[in-house]
Amino acid sequence: MARKTNDDMLMEDELAAAFLDDSAATMLDADESMLPAPEEEEEELAEPEEETVEPSDEGDDGWDTSDDFPGQLAVDVYETADKLVIKARTAGIKKSDLNVSIHDSILTISGVLSGGEDDQTTRWHIQECYWGEFSRTIALPVQVREDENSVKAELRDGVLTITFEKEKTEEPKIITID
Repeated sequence: MARKTNDDMLMEDELAAAFLDDSAATMLDADESMLPAPEEEEEELAEPEEETVEPSDEGDDGWDTSDDFPGQLAVDVYETADKLVIKARTAGIKKSDLNVSIHDSILTISGVLSGGEDDQTTRWHIQECYWGEFSRTIALPVQVREDENSVKAELRDGVLTITFEKEKTEEPKIITID
């Protein structure tokens, strides 16, 4: 989600004033003859104007909340001597709302996180939690066995753990050059 306004970004002069004492700021002012005139600088940095969204009392906080992209699921991926393990924090998600699939060493975890919305809500004060569809696709870093007997998925205490048996690979054979 990207902020549509850049009102909170500081300009170079404001940054210098915020972090430098008066003597250092004076030295910067003395070197201004080497900088382009402010009008020239503004022309060079001018970008096309974007539509800005002002916060309102209807709960619009200026954040782009378009539903074009499903939310991302944070994961940990690690391996042991004989297994590849993927863990994802899935607190509040029912097993029936999770989909896990693998094809050609590409793992996809997707689902829906229901927020238990209250129909009587008249105004949001803070809304930081993501509710709705999410999806995560991961190219597995090692060869794994993809058959049903070699993969285990478990949802416990809000953590989805998927464990794969690693494919036994032979050491590379050295080919002599004649």
